[in-house]
Amino acid sequence: MKLRFRFAKQGKIRWTSHRDLARMWERAFRRTQMPLAYSAGFSPRPKVSFGLALSTGHESVAEYLDVELDPERVVGLDIASLPDRLTAALPGGVDVMAGAVIDEAAGSLQHEVTSCRYELVAAGAGIDELRELATGALAADALVVTRHRKGQAVTDDIRPAILSLAVVEEVDGGVLITAEVATQPRGLRPAELLAALSADLVEVRVRRTHQWISCADGAREEPIPLRRDVHDAPPAPELERVS
Repeated sequence: MKLRFRFAKQGKIRWTSHRDLARMWERAFRRTQMPLAYSAGFSPRPKVSFGLALSTGHESVAEYLDVELDPERVVGLDIASLPDRLTAALPGGVDVMAGAVIDEAAGSLQHEVTSCRYELVAAGAGIDELRELATGALAADALVVTRHRKGQAVTDDIRPAILSLAVVEEVDGGVLITAEVATQPRGLRPAELLAALSADLVEVRVRRTHQWISCADGAREEPIPLRRDVHDAPPAPELERVS
């Protein structure tokens, strides 16, 4: 049996690394006595796979991980109770919002997710200037930036990766921007997006709000649609200001 969980990472816990977060989940699985399946070999590891890594310091209400369970030990397991049980075993700020059984043949989140939506607050320009910058970026045929990959400077056209971009309103600390960016063939980070708009922009805070999977019919869906038959996510709280 394969399960997928959706969880939030908010507050001070956002400063933990992806590796530390994985350790937190492993401890939570032990505390809740989850009947995990393990790999074979000299050093067995639980069959747990995370989705796209979240940059340290960013918040999210749309993180995912997949776990495989030992089929010989799942009898009587109350799957509906797992989100609450796991939340109680995880540090404050990591909240499991939904859990669902998925097809065992489902692809990995790393390859299935095609885009992410972010809310980010930027400083360094007023709202009118930012709207002009966003309009110019969306109208551009290309936005060529230099990025570092494996120690080498590489020039990339990031315009195809900007799927949507909107300047919303002035907020505490700067201006709120929403953006959906592609994750394939290579993801575009919020900081890279801001740098492409203007070298003067500073990333104040960021929250990932959605991850999307493209379907064969042209539609898209979340890795776990928040339906009534799963644990619904609470409304996203206001972005916490970075101190």
